[in-house]
Amino acid sequence: MSFLRSLVHMLWMGITVIPYTLLILLVRVCGGSPAARWTIARAWLKLSVDSAGWFCGVKYRVQGMEHLPTDPQQGVVLLCKHQSTYETFLMPAIMPRALAYVFKKELLSIPFFGWSIGSLDMIHIDRKHGSRAFHKVVEQGKRLLAQGIWVIMFPEGTRVARGEVGEYKTGATRLAIMTGVPVVPIAVTSAKCWPRKSFVKTPGVVDVSIGPMIPSAGRKHEELMEEVQAWIEGEMRRLDPAAYPAALPDRSSTPAA
Repeated sequence: MSFLRSLVHMLWMGITVIPYTLLILLVRVCGGSPAARWTIARAWLKLSVDSAGWFCGVKYRVQGMEHLPTDPQQGVVLLCKHQSTYETFLMPAIMPRALAYVFKKELLSIPFFGWSIGSLDMIHIDRKHGSRAFHKVVEQGKRLLAQGIWVIMFPEGTRVARGEVGEYKTGATRLAIMTGVPVVPIAVTSAKCWPRKSFVKTPGVVDVSIGPMIPSAGRKHEELMEEVQAWIEGEMRRLDPAAYPAALPDRSSTPAA
């Protein structure tokens, strides 16, 4: 049954992405603003998230929205745990501000979906270019953040399995420090319902926890990322304790028999 429900959801997304993409392209050709294109794209992403609930029983609950800035000119870099495709759709659906993803350019070749994100004001990079790619992230990130658009990045770089910890790379904290904006850590337990590399989705609740803003001024990128990682991974263990093995008891002080 879960397979059939997942199939229906996938077909639903595949069908609905076509008219939304065509509308985005039409607005672009007619000179519509990036904000107008974002509004259309966000509507489809929210539809996809809502339909995961309708067809597959995948719901979500969010805590910590009060930690997000309310100043429309305040830029932030959102650093999100990455377990699934789900959070890439969910974050735009729940955030009060337009987001700019940093993503690999290969996604642009996906029919309709790739054409849509290529028409939005986001940052696509060629990872093979190394330092040149990061220079592009900084250059475009400064422009977007100055407009009050929030940049969102997955510090682990790729999706990780439930209960696992990927390598937290410092590109996002380097961007925050170089642009002078705070970072916001986000924990997401999406793999409970939509595991990475899995077609089948199972009913359940995805918890999203948004942490307090962490200032970047005067920080070093390594130690700032260590603080982000500590918060995210600690929160993941709180939200999804079943995914992490219990710590072994400390027997160092146990007296010998």
